[in-house]
Amino acid sequence: MDLLTLSLVVVCVVIFLLGLVMNRRRNQGCYVLSYECYKPSNDRKVSTQFCGDIIKRNPVLGMNEYRFVLKAIVGSGIGEETYGPRSVLGGSEDYTPLAEARSELADAFFYTLDRLFAKTGVSPSEIDILVVNISMFCSAPSPSAWVVTRYKMREDIKVFNLSGMGCSATLISMNLVENLFKIHKNSLALVLSTESIGPNWYVGNEKSMMLPNVLFRCGGAAVLLTNNPSLKHNAKFKVKLLVRTHLGSNPEAFQCVEQKEDQMGRRGIQLNKTLPKAATLAFIDNLKILAPKILPLRELLRYSLATFIHSKVRGSGSTSKPKPKPNVNFKTGVDHFCLHAGGTAVINGVGKSLGLSNYDVEPALMTLHRFGNTSSSSVWYVLGYMEAKKRLKKGDKVLMFSFGSGFKCNSCFLEVVRDLGDGNVWKDCIETYPRDTLINPFAEKYKWVFEDKAPPANI
Repeated sequence: MDLLTLSLVVVCVVIFLLGLVMNRRRNQGCYVLSYECYKPSNDRKVSTQFCGDIIKRNPVLGMNEYRFVLKAIVGSGIGEETYGPRSVLGGSEDYTPLAEARSELADAFFYTLDRLFAKTGVSPSEIDILVVNISMFCSAPSPSAWVVTRYKMREDIKVFNLSGMGCSATLISMNLVENLFKIHKNSLALVLSTESIGPNWYVGNEKSMMLPNVLFRCGGAAVLLTNNPSLKHNAKFKVKLLVRTHLGSNPEAFQCVEQKEDQMGRRGIQLNKTLPKAATLAFIDNLKILAPKILPLRELLRYSLATFIHSKVRGSGSTSKPKPKPNVNFKTGVDHFCLHAGGTAVINGVGKSLGLSNYDVEPALMTLHRFGNTSSSSVWYVLGYMEAKKRLKKGDKVLMFSFGSGFKCNSCFLEVVRDLGDGNVWKDCIETYPRDTLINPFAEKYKWVFEDKAPPANI
């Protein structure tokens, strides 16, 4: 083979390999085409007054436990229009039949999917990958099989059913889809996220196990994703980065959120005192990986220089009052912060750590007020709030954060593909938000729980 022929062969091989690399990169993109959040019927709304009535039905609660729960409800930041499971509303919180448990979940799935398919024009037969996540429920056939059966999906669909992943499961599901997209080109994927509330309602009197009853409410979300380049212009978001942090090797972190039975054998979810510490550690570890990948170089250099100067000043033995440790300014690379609506303490704690303003944490606080903590689906309600308020403009960067048992902190960095303004699940109430005050309307009635007083005779 002469030199010219050899050169041509080499050039052809190089071009071919470059083409493979470029084609692979082109098909590795992950886009959110659309999403839909679940809005239960009005007969399932749970007011503070109704919560008080449910508490009074529990025969094992003493006055101290009764006071504790009412205080948690009044100070939770949850409003009067969140939604509960029919089994609890109907007075059978001590036992939820399997059919009722399935119905609670199926309502969320089919409500969101019917609307998502209608909105996007995508047929169920076009779905290549299905991921369903419910932390506290697993059955045979699996919930993912319910969806395949209901919508007559293809026999070759790739189906996954995740459980036990906690409030962070929706981002874990997205990460699973993102990885599957690397080997399945031009695909459509569905992620369904919800939680089983009724069968996991705690009817005991241990305080650490009573808090989930206060915070968690019924909700769910369906998310349609693709890696098909021809569909990316129809998308709402491009998934730029997903970072997952898991502290399961730390015994305290592992046990801080745990399904267990109390001393009387009553099952529930325990949120113990190590939860804030575990969340902080997982959050910090996640930020260490995330920050260098999403922030501009100038901010990384500024932070490095400020940290170096701070360490030198501390090491010099100066007697002057030490300055606070420098913080990374995430606002230099992020336009909107989509925080898990896990509770006011979680939202405000993350907001303080990131140096966020009231405007930044508003979507999460308002989501908690309107829908409560809907577990893994909550970040989609928060994102929906931003969209309904027409905050999301083409090119904006959105950072999602969620926490989950195990203990996990997951983050997702999104880029807005086009200007967004769909009212979605917020359509009928967005004009009333943000609320001027989140003070519970029953704060006056239940003010005795904050004081060392006996309850009124009419309680």
